[in-house]
Amino acid sequence: MIVETVDYHTAGEPFRIVTAGLPPVAGDTVAERRAIAIGAGGSATAPRPGRLDEVRRLLTREPRGHPGMYGGFVVPPDDSEAHLGVLFWHKDGYSTACGHGTIALGAWAVDSGLVAAPDDGEARVRIDVPSGRVTAVVHRAGGRTTAVTFRNVPTAVLARKVPVATSRGTVQVDLADSGAVYASLAVPSVDPAALAELTALGREVRAALLPAYDLYGVILHQELPDTPSGPSQRNVTVFADGQIDRSPCGSGTSARLALLAADGRLGPGEELRHESVIGTVMTGRVVGQHPRGVLTEVTGQAYRTGEHRFVLDPLDELGTGFLLV
Repeated sequence: MIVETVDYHTAGEPFRIVTAGLPPVAGDTVAERRAIAIGAGGSATAPRPGRLDEVRRLLTREPRGHPGMYGGFVVPPDDSEAHLGVLFWHKDGYSTACGHGTIALGAWAVDSGLVAAPDDGEARVRIDVPSGRVTAVVHRAGGRTTAVTFRNVPTAVLARKVPVATSRGTVQVDLADSGAVYASLAVPSVDPAALAELTALGREVRAALLPAYDLYGVILHQELPDTPSGPSQRNVTVFADGQIDRSPCGSGTSARLALLAADGRLGPGEELRHESVIGTVMTGRVVGQHPRGVLTEVTGQAYRTGEHRFVLDPLDELGTGFLLV
C-alpha cells in the first residue's frame, strides 16, 4: 500500500489530506459514502469498507500518525455546484463536520490549483461534507493566503442546562448542532496543566449524553475579558474517544456562536474571539438566520506542514500501526 498526503495545520490542529492511494469509495453522495465507510450501507457489489478504513488506520496510528491526527479523504462532490467532497476522519472513525478541516481544504484547494484564486482578493471553495454544503472563503493578499473564512451549515440550539452527573458532581451543559452535536460546559479555567483532568471530564460528559444525543464533542470553555468586538473565551474541545482539539475547533465555534446569540451576548456586527488550549485564535460571527438555526462564519488560518508518501510493507508485523492512549 502506498498513500500520498499533503498535511496542514489549522491553529495547531493537524489535517492530513489524502491525494493518492485511496481505493474507490462507493456511494452517490458524501453522506452515503460516509455511511459505507463506517460499514453501514455496504453490499455484495460495493467495495468492502474495510479497505478504505485500512487507509484511515494507517494514517492515524503510530508510527505514521498519532492519536491526535485528523484528516480527510477527497471524494467527488454531490453535484457540479461544489468543487469537491470530503470524508472527515480521526483515530476513532468518521465525523460529520470539521471546521478546521474545511479551512485547511480551502487553503489546499487554492495552493494546489484546484480552484483559481487572485493574488489579491477572495476565492470561494464550495465543499460537500457529510452534514451538507459548506464554503471556505480564501482571503488573499500579495499572492499569499492570509486567512480562510468557513461558512457553516445552519447551527441549531438543541437543549439548555441539561444536568449531567459526573465524578466531580452534577454539571449543566448546553447542546447545539453545528453539523455535529456539541455539549458546552463552562469551567473556571482552561489551563494546559489541567488538560488530563479536563479531558477526563469531557469524556464523562460525552459518555453520559450519548444514549440521548448523537454527541460528537464536549466544549469546556472559560470566560475571558470581552474585547471591543465582543465576547472572548478559551476552550478545549474533547471529541470522539478522548481526542483533544488543539485548535479552538471550527464547527465547535459555530456551536458556541449559536448559544451566545441565544443568550443575547452576541449582537449584530459583533464577533467571538475564540482561543484554544494552546493559545491559537479563531474568530466567529453570526451572519444570518435560517429555518434550521443561525448562519455562522468562522475565520482562521491554515499552513502546509509537509507532503508525505506513506508505505505499508506487507511483511511489516505492525501492519497499519498501533495506538498508545
